[in-house]
Amino acid sequence: MLSNSEPSSCDVAVLYRQQHSWLQNWLRRRLNCSQSAADLAQDTFMRLLAKEQVPQLHAPRTFLAKVAQSVLSNHYRRQKLERAYVEALAAMPEQVAPSLETQAILLETLIALDAALEGLERPVREAFLWSQVDGLSHGEIAERLDVSITTVKRYIVKAGAMCIMLDDSLDLL
Repeated sequence: MLSNSEPSSCDVAVLYRQQHSWLQNWLRRRLNCSQSAADLAQDTFMRLLAKEQVPQLHAPRTFLAKVAQSVLSNHYRRQKLERAYVEALAAMPEQVAPSLETQAILLETLIALDAALEGLERPVREAFLWSQVDGLSHGEIAERLDVSITTVKRYIVKAGAMCIMLDDSLDLL
């Protein structure tokens, strides 16, 4: 049905018409919420439209389930992040809590940062978080990852560069 070249909106539209109801039901069984299932089904098809290439599909439901599982994982990670953020805000004294507008901007930035960090290789992400969040030294991180201090520094620089690129892209919004 779909070719190996750039996906045309027509191909995705055909797939959408043929499989949308099935996908939404598949998601509803996992989420137990028809509104969230509808949103994530749409997100799944939007992800397909954004792909440069969609493989030839012999089993479209298997393919859609795999893409939807990734969308679902992102959904759960975002919910967990939002809960932690709300808990942190609730723990702050009211007089120092940021404005609602600032809270929304911070949450959007936090979600973008989480998505960007998720795209890094596991050791790079861990080195960066252990350094920036947990305050571990390069030597402690090197020991945990069983790599050299030079490698730890390279990991942290790589993740930091990604954060700078993310900051630049958020400034454009």
